[in-house]
Amino acid sequence: MAIRIYIPTALRGFTDRKGEVLVEGNTVGTALTALIQVYPDIKPHLYHNGGVELRSFINIYVGESSIKKLDGLETKVPEGGSIMLVPAIAGGSIR
Repeated sequence: MAIRIYIPTALRGFTDRKGEVLVEGNTVGTALTALIQVYPDIKPHLYHNGGVELRSFINIYVGESSIKKLDGLETKVPEGGSIMLVPAIAGGSIR
């Protein structure tokens, strides 16, 4: 089944500047694997430890729910569903 993955601006340099990508899969993990097969340079920005663990600053949502509160990479994506990649934002200054 086709899954739409929304790519944040910070990672679009690794997806030919595309803000969304359609991939085949039925879980978050299979969808990310499909994304990496098409755009392999994005992998180190999503995973660490040899590509086996998601980076802690990458938040992934299926609909409005974080996969951290669901089944992680095994979270099912419903028919017509989408995945949103949201990198954590830090910075600024104290005044």
